[in-house]
Amino acid sequence: MNHEQSRALYDRALSVMPGGVNSSVRAIRPYPFFVQKGDGGHVVDADGNRYLDFVMGYGPLLLGHDIPEQVQSAVQRRASEGPMYGAPTEVEVELAEFVARHVPSVEMVRFVNSGTEATVSAVRLARGYTGRDKIVVMQGGYHGAQESTLVEGEGGDTHPSSPGIPESFAEHTLTVPFNDEEAAHTVFAKHGDDIAAVLTEPMLGNYGIVHPVEGYHETLRDLCDEHGSLLVFDEVITGFRVGGLQCAQGKFDIDPDLTTFGKIVGGGFPVGAIGGKSEIVEQFTPSGDVFQSGTFSGHPVTMAAGLETLRYAAENDVYDHVNGLGDRLRSGLQDILEDQAPEYTVVGTDSMFKVVFTRDAPDSFEGHCEAGCQQREECPRYEHCPKNAGDIKRAETERWERLFWPKMKEQGVFLTANQFESQFVCGAHTEEDIEEALEAYKEAI
Repeated sequence: MNHEQSRALYDRALSVMPGGVNSSVRAIRPYPFFVQKGDGGHVVDADGNRYLDFVMGYGPLLLGHDIPEQVQSAVQRRASEGPMYGAPTEVEVELAEFVARHVPSVEMVRFVNSGTEATVSAVRLARGYTGRDKIVVMQGGYHGAQESTLVEGEGGDTHPSSPGIPESFAEHTLTVPFNDEEAAHTVFAKHGDDIAAVLTEPMLGNYGIVHPVEGYHETLRDLCDEHGSLLVFDEVITGFRVGGLQCAQGKFDIDPDLTTFGKIVGGGFPVGAIGGKSEIVEQFTPSGDVFQSGTFSGHPVTMAAGLETLRYAAENDVYDHVNGLGDRLRSGLQDILEDQAPEYTVVGTDSMFKVVFTRDAPDSFEGHCEAGCQQREECPRYEHCPKNAGDIKRAETERWERLFWPKMKEQGVFLTANQFESQFVCGAHTEEDIEEALEAYKEAI
């Protein structure tokens, strides 16, 4: 493949943008390819190279790059009527009604502009509602670029994970390993009266896709109820992707107090949202005292894109399509691993997938989870599959990034650039695309 134009663009970008990118995950070594356009389930770069795309904008593109006519028409109509107004519009009410109608725990919604902004606001709301300061997060869980959750450490012994964050922020953040019920009980036994909320993804989505073990979320729900804390699900990645319109909380049958959304709920445009019980969400200003505001919140173009994307998905069997392809892809990947790398682990569910380069597992695949690790105790690989972020971090992350990813790119398959972020199937992908991807995995693994 020729990459002269991408290399030249990266050289220009380095002069005017830190690291040549506007999001650090895009800083692919030795330099990223620059996308010229999307085309269905593919992207085309500045040099005309065409890639089968499983990044999907890091999750927002449920339908793929070709926007269906009803979505495109709604977006164009809203844009033609004026960019934004500083006043409410009907379409933001309609999208809020759609979310509240379909997501089990949501009665009221506040729209913001990014997943990070949603989690920042949810943490502030939980603290304001409970009158407490401490929050519990999962080690390795990602909740955006915000001071309260960019922490490292264990339990109450935490410190900021980035320069520029005062140590005092980390003092109020407690960490536990995902899927560790004992650690959750311990942190509540010590700090329960001070904990405003537990903030967790239903599945770890930025650390290799880690499925919850049976009973884990129920344990968190019980602990929060017992101690008067809020359970906050970060569904920025899983929202309207895992579990369809009910989201992951519907799939796992858990009722959080608050949920954060992003990505798909904006149909590919910048968006975030906080949803939950009315008595909690209405504590936001102006109905309550917890300040939250934003110039671009409820932007009419974004609201129209999100609403029509979700309507289209509901009316056109999109979830059956993408989940079926996801199952086929994960099953095919497991067949490949059984022959070539039995120590590796296929993870994901519905339209999310990943191969984690784990280092140890039985040679036999008899009785295993057939389309991605589901944390079944009866599975012979259960003791070896990743249970938390630490397990993913101990995988062969350098081999994934330095050898495997470039090999896939040279075969025309675009994956997320490291071992950790999720990959996604979209509505524009076909069975032929899945077979093409599997052939590339055979070669690269």
